[in-house]
Amino acid sequence: MELNFNEIRELLALLNQTDLAEFTLKSSDFELILRKQGKESDRPVVVEPADTARFTPPPVAPVVPAAPPAPAIPSPPSPLATEKLVEITSPIVGTFYSAPAPDEPPFVNVGDRIRNGQTVCIIEAMKIMNEIEAEVSGEIVEILVKNGDSVEFGQALMRVNPG
Repeated sequence: MELNFNEIRELLALLNQTDLAEFTLKSSDFELILRKQGKESDRPVVVEPADTARFTPPPVAPVVPAAPPAPAIPSPPSPLATEKLVEITSPIVGTFYSAPAPDEPPFVNVGDRIRNGQTVCIIEAMKIMNEIEAEVSGEIVEILVKNGDSVEFGQALMRVNPG
């Protein structure tokens, strides 16, 4: 049995919508244990692969999202301008990379047109490079983080003008 990052993210979302405090999925290849933080358990979500050569799951962020840090230089855009913009957010805690390698051009720049499913950046977590795909088509209006910045779960990475 293999799980991709999106399937694990869906499991986290489903667990968050239930009263369950813990969910365990076992196979001959790996064991996945998801625990909610809070009164029941103060431990983070744990992913324990049995055979890392065959399956290495992406890191899983805690179910309870942390508040994103405040931007270093606050520049409040007008309310009308932000109403129609869609944010691309980080699904995990890690390091933001704008390009596939240091000597290659960035995936996207401000002003670029993107399509749904297009890779827009990489978030490295626990030595795993996770390609982040756009969930909307449109134009990149703003890139909110710099190459090499640490990002939090749920932190806005980019703003897109859909359409």
